[in-house]
Amino acid sequence: MAARDPRGGGGCCPPMDLMRSEPMHLVQIIIPMESAHLTVSYLGDLGLVQFKDLNAEKSPFQRTYANQIKRCGEMARKLRYTREQMLKAGISPSATPLTRTNVDFDDLEIKLEELETELVEINANSGKLQRTYNELLEFKLVLHKAGEFFYSVQTVATTQHRETEARQTGDASLDSPLLLEQEMLTDPSKQIKLGFLSGLVPKEKSMAFERILFRATRGNMFLKQVPVDEPVSDPVSGEKIAKNVFVIFYSGVRAKTKILKICEAFGANRYPFTEDVSKQMQMINEASFKIQELKTTIDAGLLQRDYLLKNISYQFEQWNYLVRKEKSVYHTLNMLSLDVTKKCLVAEGWSPDFAANQIQDVLQRATFDSKSQVGSIFQVLHTKESPPTYFQTNKFTSAFQEIVDAYGVAKYQEANPGVFSIITFPFLFAVMFGDWGHGLCLLAATLFLIFREQKFSSQKLGDIMEMVFGGRYLILFMAIFSIYTGLIYNEFFSVPFKIFGPSAYACRDASCRDATTNGLIKVRGTYPFGLDPTWHGSRTELPFLNSLKMKMSILLGVSQMNLGIVLSYFNGRFFRNSLNIWYQFIPQLIFLNSLFGYLSLLIIVKWCTGAKADLYHVMIYMFLSPTDDLGENQLFPGQKTLQLVLLLLALISVPWMLLPKPFLLKKQHEERHRGQSYTMLQSTDNGSLEELDHGSNDHEDFDFSEVFVHQLIHTIEFVLGAVSNTASYLRLWALSLAHSELSSVFYDKVLLLAWGFNNVFILIIGFIVFILPPWVFCS
Repeated sequence: MAARDPRGGGGCCPPMDLMRSEPMHLVQIIIPMESAHLTVSYLGDLGLVQFKDLNAEKSPFQRTYANQIKRCGEMARKLRYTREQMLKAGISPSATPLTRTNVDFDDLEIKLEELETELVEINANSGKLQRTYNELLEFKLVLHKAGEFFYSVQTVATTQHRETEARQTGDASLDSPLLLEQEMLTDPSKQIKLGFLSGLVPKEKSMAFERILFRATRGNMFLKQVPVDEPVSDPVSGEKIAKNVFVIFYSGVRAKTKILKICEAFGANRYPFTEDVSKQMQMINEASFKIQELKTTIDAGLLQRDYLLKNISYQFEQWNYLVRKEKSVYHTLNMLSLDVTKKCLVAEGWSPDFAANQIQDVLQRATFDSKSQVGSIFQVLHTKESPPTYFQTNKFTSAFQEIVDAYGVAKYQEANPGVFSIITFPFLFAVMFGDWGHGLCLLAATLFLIFREQKFSSQKLGDIMEMVFGGRYLILFMAIFSIYTGLIYNEFFSVPFKIFGPSAYACRDASCRDATTNGLIKVRGTYPFGLDPTWHGSRTELPFLNSLKMKMSILLGVSQMNLGIVLSYFNGRFFRNSLNIWYQFIPQLIFLNSLFGYLSLLIIVKWCTGAKADLYHVMIYMFLSPTDDLGENQLFPGQKTLQLVLLLLALISVPWMLLPKPFLLKKQHEERHRGQSYTMLQSTDNGSLEELDHGSNDHEDFDFSEVFVHQLIHTIEFVLGAVSNTASYLRLWALSLAHSELSSVFYDKVLLLAWGFNNVFILIIGFIVFILPPWVFCS
């Protein structure tokens, strides 16, 4: 585990003891029942005790404080419900810094219950009013659309009737009086009366709705549909849906029953309608008045809800923190052993050696604040258990330590790789991100976070911003190293500068002014620092930079892997484990450097001598044909003999790692077990017997097959990892090349193109686009 340094007060410099984890001891604390809650709360604030679960055999429901945890869970549910309501209303919790509150936990439980009840009631009433409001809106649409339909039909019918009467009056045939008399004698009671239904149906279901109606009534109906101009809110779901207003004419009760069932199946909302125009106008006016009243009522309810949620938002984070803290306290109390007879709780946990005085001070303060008559008892236990790992960190080292812990936490008292990652991680990033222009942008952003850290640390930031702010010192080192490697690469947003003097190359004559490397001659000494600016833009720029960065990546990778192996030596020496030194450190060091250390040597020799040897060919045929002559690939005398010796050492180191250690561990186990047996026979002291029994309980049987398989896996993993990790370091070269080429593309295609428009606004936009994309994409 890692925590902030309680002694450093959040300083920015790493303590000297960060190299190894803090010495830990097992402590036992006997806490009276009346002060148990406050004691655990104070110890949690201190953050220097890792409690052991003394009730591991019990289920969560059998533990002492199961009901309290259930209460905390219920309160957390109410807070989540409140947060959801605030998000729906567009209200965010106040970002005020968390401070100690005087809110009583029981009072908060009652208050949350009242607030939830009030919110549920407001939402229920608002939902009912909103549904009625949406129904009235649909009803008004039906009155308008169906009224227009009936009016148009009646107009057409009246016109046709008048035309028919005029035609019959002007007709002088002999049959006309008889026909008129027949029509006048027709019984009105025998005429068929049609019923009708009106409502709205979703537009996407309108075709299927019409088809099912036609089939169910066998065509004995007439359907008229009119689409609504804008989507309307459905009264049931509350979603905006495109709908059609429909009017169905039918004949008979059975047809009506079928139509009603179909409307219900398709989710069609039916509304009453009358043919009387005066009643239609009256219904429209009544609906409009009710809509206005409901709108006012709903707005008032929303204002009341928003006012309530805004008042909650000011204290929401405080309440949420209190509930989470109480749940953590009761969860920890459930890990303690309950002594019913003595009315106390027994706690066991790990703490750093330096924290003993601080823990005792906290126990005394908890006893005083809880007004307990009996104080807590603190004592150190002796055990053979392996303690947990604890590194003191601060605002500077925490980001580096978290990166290392994400891959694996070092064992107790092992060398901490986080110390070395303070330099190696930012530097390897800078190898990929080498551009001192982008490095300056990154440095400016980081310095802004550092200078405003007191303000930002007291605010609630977003997830991404919280992560960036927590790693501000890591990003600071990344920016500094990026400026350094950018000066080595001689790249400022992909543009070279002659900062450290003129180039070592010049044109032979005036004709080579626009040439790349043809016609250039070396006229002065080598460029003093970094890459000569003449290389940029030349025809050989890409091959040269590829070769340089690829070889540099291999050198850095082999160096860092050797650093890891050297750390294993210091771990073995610290723990006095000679087996790990002789049968792990030495063969691993030989294997890695016999192959890739030799490759690094060849790279350096080739750079120093300027030879044209093909290192790929050398390394491949070192395995395939180790006895063949090297020919033009020979870099120094005796290279062939050296390769044979290194290859032989690499082959010997593999069984050296695999075979001796399991057998020696078995031998040590047998000798230790035999010695313990003799000691138990000779011992007569009860205390010694109890201690040996405790040690024998912690002792595990030695399984030779398991140890051998573990060593086999470790050996194979190291051999394959040496190859794959070396190849993985080539991504330094790949990403550095990608960053450089991407910056060049944006320089040519964005900045120069924007410069040609002679427009200040376009130039500013082009400059921003030119700077940001490579910085964002390659980060």
